[in-house]
Amino acid sequence: QVQLVESGGGVVQAGGSLRLSCAASERSFTPLAMAWFRQAPGKEIESVAAISWMGSNTYFADSVKGRFTISRDNDKKMVVLQMNSAKPEDKAIYYCATSQNTNNASGSSRAYDYWGQGIQVTVSS
Repeated sequence: QVQLVESGGGVVQAGGSLRLSCAASERSFTPLAMAWFRQAPGKEIESVAAISWMGSNTYFADSVKGRFTISRDNDKKMVVLQMNSAKPEDKAIYYCATSQNTNNASGSSRAYDYWGQGIQVTVSS
């Protein structure tokens, strides 16, 4: 069973930076597209960013464009979300996701097969 383990969450001041990491635990598993989603209290889950296998294609939600970056280390089966210029509206539970079938850097949750347990990010103003 593939497990995605997120780390790096916590509290960040508005305008500050935070780095979220996610690694796939299963040695035999090759994660293709990897992505981050988030869910704020009382809201539906929304896409944040995604990246293809070689990193040549990326996707960013309009709300984070220019502030967040996404990268990956395939040797470590890891994806990293660098959050810069944090805003109070970035407060949410962040979920890592990966697909075993598609390499499209998709913002659709339907494209992903495995999900992490979620990690809390709080932005203090």
